[in-house]
This record gives sequence, C-alpha cells and structure tokens, in this order.
Amino acid sequence: MIIPQLLRTDEIRVHIENPLASEILSRGIWRILEEEWRQQSEIVFLCIGTDRSTGDSLGPIVGNFLLEDPVIQKIPLVSVFGCLKEPVHAGNLEKVLQELNDSKEKPFIIAIDASLGRLENIGTIKLGKGPLKPGAGVKKELPPVGAFHITGTVNFGGLMEYLVLQNTRLYIVYEMAKVISDSIHKGIILYFMK
Repeated sequence: MIIPQLLRTDEIRVHIENPLASEILSRGIWRILEEEWRQQSEIVFLCIGTDRSTGDSLGPIVGNFLLEDPVIQKIPLVSVFGCLKEPVHAGNLEKVLQELNDSKEKPFIIAIDASLGRLENIGTIKLGKGPLKPGAGVKKELPPVGAFHITGTVNFGGLMEYLVLQNTRLYIVYEMAKVISDSIHKGIILYFMK
C-alpha cells in the first residue's frame, strides 16, 4: 500500500486519530535520515517548550519520552535536549543553540514544538523540512531552529494566544507527545537497525 503522505519529502501532515499516524511519521523520519543526514554529525532532537504552560509543554513531554527510551539512549549519535526537568524555552533557546554549535560539529537538529492553528487542525502533527520558528504563535522573535521540524497543533490561534495555551487540554498534548516520540523511536530503529 502506498501512503500518499510519504511521496512528499518536504512535509507530512497527519492527525493523531489516524491509526497509522506513528507509522507515517516514522517513515518520514527514516526518509529524512536516509536522504539528508550526513553521518559524521550528531542528530539532536531539540524539544522546545515549557512545563509552565499546558499548551506549550508538548516539546518537553516528548523530550521526557525520548530520554526514557532505551533504543534512543543506546545510539551514541543521537541526543535529546529539552525535557520537563530542563526545558528549552524562549528564555534559554539562544544559549542552548550557541552551546550546541560550539560543542558539536554542525549537529543535525530536528526541532520539536507546539503550534497554534485553525480549529480543524487541532491534533495534527506536521513533519517539515526547514527550520522551526519557535514563539511565532505568541509573537516572539526567536531564532529559527533545525534542518527539519516536528510541530503539533495543540489549539487554535489568532486571539489571546497566551490564554489559549494556558487553557489547552493536557490530554491532547500528551497524546500528541506519545505519537511523536513513538514515531521517532520507530524511525530511529528503521534507520539504525536496518
């Protein structure tokens, strides 16, 4: 069976209620590594967000899942930055990026963050080529991050974004974090254990 979303390499969108969501995303992650990653650099999953806002906790929750994943931990070329204990957020993002660029030889960064969007897109996860623009949904000016990005639309945007993020259901954020981390797990297995 050909899954149409896999025919495009620059963007994949899938809703968490799709029973094949993690399979579709994991194939996308595998394809990114296969086509774009140069094996001399480290793969960094940069999980952006804060545990002080329900809607913005997607990145740190994904970070926690990845840090607890025994497969991810066994591969020395894979690192995870940003979790509930040590989040990467607007206040320290530039410092973390500087440290990554100073200590690693051009790391291959896949940035993960929550996003706001249209009401009908809540629950949609996007895997896209190019950098993530963190803070754009709440009108913050932060540096673009990553060669690729994974975003999850956690709520609607357009009005009182901070309040919307604070009142986002944890359930939807948690379910999205499970799908994203499971996809990364499967994509890493597909690539490294082929």
